Amino acid sequence: MIEERQPLIVSAGSPADIGACRSIRLTVVSEVGWWDTPRMLAQMTAGGGPEASQWGIGFDADNAAGSCSLLEVEALDGNLTRILIDAGWNAGYMSERFRATGVDRLLENGDIAFLFLSHEHLDHFWGIEAVLKLAPEIPILVPGGLRQEGIDWLRGREFPQAGIANHTPHRGPVVRMLPGGIHPLLPGLASVTFDLPILLDIRGEQSLYVHVAEKGLVCVTGCCHQGVLALVDYARDHLETGKRPYGLYGGLHLSPFGPMTDTQAETVRALGRYGFQKIAANHCTGAEALALMRELDYPLVAGTGRSGSVGTDHPGNGDAVLF
Repeated sequence: MIEERQPLIVSAGSPADIGACRSIRLTVVSEVGWWDTPRMLAQMTAGGGPEASQWGIGFDADNAAGSCSLLEVEALDGNLTRILIDAGWNAGYMSERFRATGVDRLLENGDIAFLFLSHEHLDHFWGIEAVLKLAPEIPILVPGGLRQEGIDWLRGREFPQAGIANHTPHRGPVVRMLPGGIHPLLPGLASVTFDLPILLDIRGEQSLYVHVAEKGLVCVTGCCHQGVLALVDYARDHLETGKRPYGLYGGLHLSPFGPMTDTQAETVRALGRYGFQKIAANHCTGAEALALMRELDYPLVAGTGRSGSVGTDHPGNGDAVLF
């Protein structure tokens, strides 16, 4: 079953009230997209480059890891709702990460309300079988621009040219979150689907906004292909609490493949104008971007550098961040 969910249309002059929650906790199931960047880029180039469809490129499974986080939202009355953000890339690796973080038991017991797919990129989506083996009927919220290949992938299709197969078809509801406004999900939690083309012939990314009572707004992103400034500016213009940025979590796609450009550095500097009190940036943010943030004395959350994550300058595998 596929449902299309229309957003709440909000004008910049009439910001929306999304309510509030008491706190949120984000556990990094995995933030390592892949192990060897030059190897991954070479395979992408051989498959047609960044404009080619990812569904026709042969990437090495042994170089694949994946991005996935567990979001726990504590309501004002103390009730807890758990959401899985993304499904990683290599299903075998993700199964190990689920066991290491206890996500496997939560999925098996039905204690995760839904899977929130930030976008269709392989390192966030191709590990779906690890989720479906444990919870084949879990509801999945996908960006409105999800390709037909993505739907077919959920249903159990093989893609021989890419060398991948999902052997555990999804049996639950799929909700396309259409762009153009705000999708309230829980008191204090909403999503926005940003409609834009991104590399590997993918369209659209959706991000989460959380209003933590007495603190302000937390922005939660998968890769932030829409741009971190656009992410925060949207909240400022369309959410009542958007003018009180408090926290930032996830991949910021600033220097994901190596050296940072002047434009990317200017974006990092511009991020300081929002006054975030806690920044937990990892995954595709990039080492050079994180180094500049440290130089600018941004309030970065450190990590332990364990379980495959490299360095302690960002929250890594198994680390948790409380907002």
